[in-house]
Amino acid sequence: MIPKLLRGSMFRATFLLAAALFLLTAAQPRTLAAPAALGDTGRLVQLTVHSAAMDRDITLQVLRPRDTGTPAPTLYLLNGAGGGEDEASWVAQTDLQNFFADKHVNVVIPMEGAFSYYTDWQRPDPGLGKTLGNNGRNMWSTFLTRELPPVIDRTFGTDGVNGLAGISMAGSSVLDLAMQAPALYRSVASYSGCAMTSDPLGQAFMNLVISIGNGRAQNMWGPLDGEPWRDHDVVLHADRLPDIPMYVSSGTGLPGAHDRLDDPTVRDNPQTLANQMLLGGGIEAAAHYCTTRLAERTRALGRTDITYSLDDPGTHSWGYWQDELHKSWPMFENALGLG
Repeated sequence: MIPKLLRGSMFRATFLLAAALFLLTAAQPRTLAAPAALGDTGRLVQLTVHSAAMDRDITLQVLRPRDTGTPAPTLYLLNGAGGGEDEASWVAQTDLQNFFADKHVNVVIPMEGAFSYYTDWQRPDPGLGKTLGNNGRNMWSTFLTRELPPVIDRTFGTDGVNGLAGISMAGSSVLDLAMQAPALYRSVASYSGCAMTSDPLGQAFMNLVISIGNGRAQNMWGPLDGEPWRDHDVVLHADRLPDIPMYVSSGTGLPGAHDRLDDPTVRDNPQTLANQMLLGGGIEAAAHYCTTRLAERTRALGRTDITYSLDDPGTHSWGYWQDELHKSWPMFENALGLG
């Protein structure tokens, strides 16, 4: 039976079914990759940073520039629903190390935060904590915007200039983080997110993602009809987005260049391809709907510094996110003072 809030909308019902199946097959937490998997270049390091707000140590991967003697800016890069606590991470699934080999930037990737939406939760979540093996305290906005940057700047001698990007779940989070800490980032990119947190579609998706980790969405921002859900809605409050260059992308959900067996991200696996096209296609179609609404809103506000990439076919999968990172890099390069 289709829930009342989705009744009369087969698009939303299809989206929820696709999202549930895709997340169940692709986003279950797994053991974090061992440090030996970090490559042999010596530029990719793994470290832990203590979060007082969460009362635990957080694992991160940091890709350093070749020239470590000259201060460099920092790009914070967030993983999706699995938070890097599974096999779906930027380092494991993309050409990140090769792409940044000639770029003078520190790339910082938190390897925790699964199903958390990288936000400050009102209450600890015992179910999520049990699933992920932590204390259930999620204060990610505090960690990412206040606790972590000073540690990164001090440890790696950065120049204090920051950028932020994220995919899927984090594609929503990065826009909210920019809204919550408008002076911290020089540029932000969101790939395949849905930032409509007070809309029934966006809430249904967020509730589903959190429930996959055995968490309760009400522990995050309280009752679904409460003010915090509206306060974090980037489409509703697009006027709060900082006046910085942004890049926001989503595929249409139709099969594209990476939806074939011989694609490096598919690795000749028919099941992977089926999930990517049928289920990932449904999720990306929903992300496209959300992103299109955001584009309409910001254009109505007269924003000309936000670049949207919405016209190309593509599914909710790593090949496209790698492409979008490449496409958005010139924006980051200029904004971070590297152009």
